[in-house]
Amino acid sequence: MTDLLLDMKNIKIEGWSDRQWKPIIKGVDLQLKRGEILGLIGESGAGKSTLGLAAMGYTKGGCRIREGNIKFDGIELAGASSKALRQLRGKRIAYVAQSAAAAFNPAFKLINQYCEAPVQHGVMSKEQAEKDAKELYRKIRLPDPDMIGFRYPHQVSGGQLQRAMTAMAMACRPDLIIFDEPTTALDVTTQIEVLGAIRDIVREFNTAAIYITHDLAVVAQMADQIKVLLRGDEVEQAPAREMLANPKEDYTKSLWAVRDFRRAPPVPREGGETTLLEINTIHAAYGTVKVLDNISLNIRRGSTVAVVGESGSGKSTLARVIMGLLPQLEGVITYDGESLHKLGAKRPRGLQRHLQMIHQMADTALNPKQKIKDVIGRPLSFFLGLKGAAKEARIRELLTLIELDPDEFMDRFPSELSGGQKQRVCIARALAAEPDFIICDEVTSALDQLVAEGILRLLDRLQRELDLTYLFITHDIATVRSIADEVVVMQNGVIVEQGSKEAIFSPPHEPYTELLLSSVPEMDPDWLTNLLKERDTQVTAG
Repeated sequence: MTDLLLDMKNIKIEGWSDRQWKPIIKGVDLQLKRGEILGLIGESGAGKSTLGLAAMGYTKGGCRIREGNIKFDGIELAGASSKALRQLRGKRIAYVAQSAAAAFNPAFKLINQYCEAPVQHGVMSKEQAEKDAKELYRKIRLPDPDMIGFRYPHQVSGGQLQRAMTAMAMACRPDLIIFDEPTTALDVTTQIEVLGAIRDIVREFNTAAIYITHDLAVVAQMADQIKVLLRGDEVEQAPAREMLANPKEDYTKSLWAVRDFRRAPPVPREGGETTLLEINTIHAAYGTVKVLDNISLNIRRGSTVAVVGESGSGKSTLARVIMGLLPQLEGVITYDGESLHKLGAKRPRGLQRHLQMIHQMADTALNPKQKIKDVIGRPLSFFLGLKGAAKEARIRELLTLIELDPDEFMDRFPSELSGGQKQRVCIARALAAEPDFIICDEVTSALDQLVAEGILRLLDRLQRELDLTYLFITHDIATVRSIADEVVVMQNGVIVEQGSKEAIFSPPHEPYTELLLSSVPEMDPDWLTNLLKERDTQVTAG
């Protein structure tokens, strides 16, 4: 048996756009040995996911493999029949998507979805698959492994769902797994658990993996080899430790550079600082489960307040309460001296427009059937009553403001935009209402580092030009360091500590803040191993 499991040669993939085929992958080679992990990195549009999916003999709609050979364990996948590919996919080749929430069927329990592939492929019976699921759930440290599989996807956290998806991919013990940004949307503490689970299970079963990511510190922990892509071309490839220590190409060096953007401190305001939003002793719950407990917070006009905490800490719930999407049980929210009704729909329209929100997942936040001009135009009509030429002129102004060419983008659909472009459209939609206060909910979490920095710089420029106030919800400590004036740390629905960025990031730290800061991945390939050993030792000692 040869060690070479996957051999892709001269892969050229095209996508249909503007009535012609355009190159996406331009002649890339990829080889992968059994049990080896290859990290694929590059900015948005580099072709990482396209190349990873091609390893399964698959292309997205509107794409085609124009040239090249894809041999998996000696089997040619390029041009293989649908039947032949179905026999491999799920059984010998598996895929773990970026968004587990979108990948699971919400109508079926986790364990039923786990059992589907091994039963259909004849690997094991339903009873054997259920027993196997519980064993794998235990290996990847899911809580209550004997029972968690009988929950529906919406009944577990994002990190738990991502681990359940990794277990599901392992159900048939495949030879190859493609991990497509599996930890992008996770907070730092949950990410550590998922990375540890992925690495342990891949090594235990000697599974080869392609790990697609834009997070260089993450790929440092996972990969044996690293391949860098740029606009469909290979830039360079080398063993992980060698490339981390000494990248050869200028583009790779630019990716390796630590993000250096830092928002300038706000200019002192004439007449002194004033409070724009005041949150007083807020309590909130989902049914009988309390999720916010005695939250009090003042947000100064023109400032950026970052709210950090792991999944389930209450960050996004606080945003929903402020926007009137979830009525609080107790407490009062005051905007510019005026008390806000618990329900956003019952607030005066003139007041509604002053508070806007930019959502985390631009893919799901934009209506796929609406053109960009319709997406941005709706709040212009709803809040400002603009019509006809005046409305179109304002749409053009907003697109220009977010650095997108109106002539090029007005008539496009969301599917024709990159991730960063979609997020800019979401920003334009929020700005269309001419707000004073914007909640940014994980707006850079799904973006590569270069695109994310561009979004942060855009938000900073807009804040200065339009005198905006931001509540920035994030799990990315680097983002907090870049943009925040004040920092609020939340855990289990409670504010653990709050204060200026300098005070929060200067030791001594609260224990939970220390946990968050220590969970930020570093470029050292041994960082994850050492951290997990240290935490296991602490648990044993405790």
